[in-house]
Amino acid sequence: MHQLTIIGLGASDFEQLQIGVYRKLQQAKKIYVRTIDHPVLNELATEGVEFESFDHVYEKHDDFRPVYEEIVATLLSYVEKEDIMYAVPGHPLVAELTVQLLIEAEKEGKVKLNIEGGQSFLDPIFGALRIDPIDGFQLVDGTTFSAHEVNMKQHLLIAQVYDTFSASEVKLTLMEKYSEDYPVTIVTAAGSKDEKLRTVPLYELDRAAEIDNLTTVYVPPVTNRDEALREWSTFREIISTLRGPNGCPWDQQQTHESLKRYMLEEVHEFLQTIDEQDDEHLIEELGDVLLQVFLHAQIGEDEGFFNLEDILEAISTKMIRRHPHVFSDATVDSVEEVNANWEKIKSKENVNGEISEPLLKGEYRATSSLQTSYNYQRRAAKVGFEWPSADGVWEKFSEEWKEFRAEVTNGTNETRLDEFGDVLFTLVNIARVYKISAEDAMLHANRKFASRFGYVEAQVMAGKKDFKAYTFEELDAFWNEAKLQGGNKI
Repeated sequence: MHQLTIIGLGASDFEQLQIGVYRKLQQAKKIYVRTIDHPVLNELATEGVEFESFDHVYEKHDDFRPVYEEIVATLLSYVEKEDIMYAVPGHPLVAELTVQLLIEAEKEGKVKLNIEGGQSFLDPIFGALRIDPIDGFQLVDGTTFSAHEVNMKQHLLIAQVYDTFSASEVKLTLMEKYSEDYPVTIVTAAGSKDEKLRTVPLYELDRAAEIDNLTTVYVPPVTNRDEALREWSTFREIISTLRGPNGCPWDQQQTHESLKRYMLEEVHEFLQTIDEQDDEHLIEELGDVLLQVFLHAQIGEDEGFFNLEDILEAISTKMIRRHPHVFSDATVDSVEEVNANWEKIKSKENVNGEISEPLLKGEYRATSSLQTSYNYQRRAAKVGFEWPSADGVWEKFSEEWKEFRAEVTNGTNETRLDEFGDVLFTLVNIARVYKISAEDAMLHANRKFASRFGYVEAQVMAGKKDFKAYTFEELDAFWNEAKLQGGNKI
């Protein structure tokens, strides 16, 4: 098997080229280069070194990935016949996808590689910016990175920013986390005689004239907490501070138990914003729900039982395990099949794949009797404990209603409570059969009552200013006015 030698041309001009690399390049009969657009190659050409570039491949594709794949495929075909040398900018193992693809080919036994030096662009970048990487830094590809990957509290270096279009894409991605006027530095030809540094506000990044294939964009760490409010770690620090020694007395005293009612309230308020279709309000209420999650996570960490990472691992593991049609090789053709698989996987999560616990365990919700009723009936229905048709549910409701009416006439408080509970339970079952959320229906009814009664109260205050001054019929007339004015909305 012939050998493919990969060599780095360094990060800047000919003066910075390592002597060992220079000698190998001089001795090579022919060199293949990813791109001819590198200052070292101009000097080598004047000394008679021959090389062939793959620049023409870039013109054939709209994306970089197929460009690099074609370059690798071509190199693999060449090395079948003879030993060859392939030269890339910088260091072969730093931000060079063609080399990574060749390494994959080597693992598959398709080629034998010899990878040699070349200064990476990182050393001169650190020197030009006067930063110490031990403080923590990220190096990302400007053509593929996501704002979700960025840690705002570390030095951020963005490579592959080579023209106005790529700079514009980088700018838009960064604006998902950073303010539009956040300072960024454009570093061009670091370490060479043509080195240039220009700091501009983020919104001007794609307007800079110094952007070319030797450009790296540097984003300094955020040091002001208020500038890092889009960073998850900032929110975690805020919660930790609130619960800490110098934090808020109220937050310090909270427990999982004391926060139960707040979680319920926040979820209900969030559900209301969905009905209102108000995105700004939705953001606010989702934040309140998230606050509850982080508070519980911090309490768990403070008590030494669990932390936020435990929660993330548990839910991530569950989602991957219960979605084999997404994360593995399972196949499903419908939502019904997804639901069936979900239940099957849940049952296998018990010891030896058997249901070793009561079916209703885990379905109780202390914060909502309606939700508990729904959960119980849904679980029972999944194992066949279900009326064959909706008629059976209606007959059961009529039966329970008659029994309640009988207890109203002849029973005690205890028997009335018992029979009325049966009525409510049957109503929840009716809601489930017709795919109505009893919880949502109750929330809607409460909002509707509050809105209509608010109108009644307004009329009273605008008139005699005392409810006792009105008859029930007069108050009911106000109520009917509210119904007419509100239509279906209240």
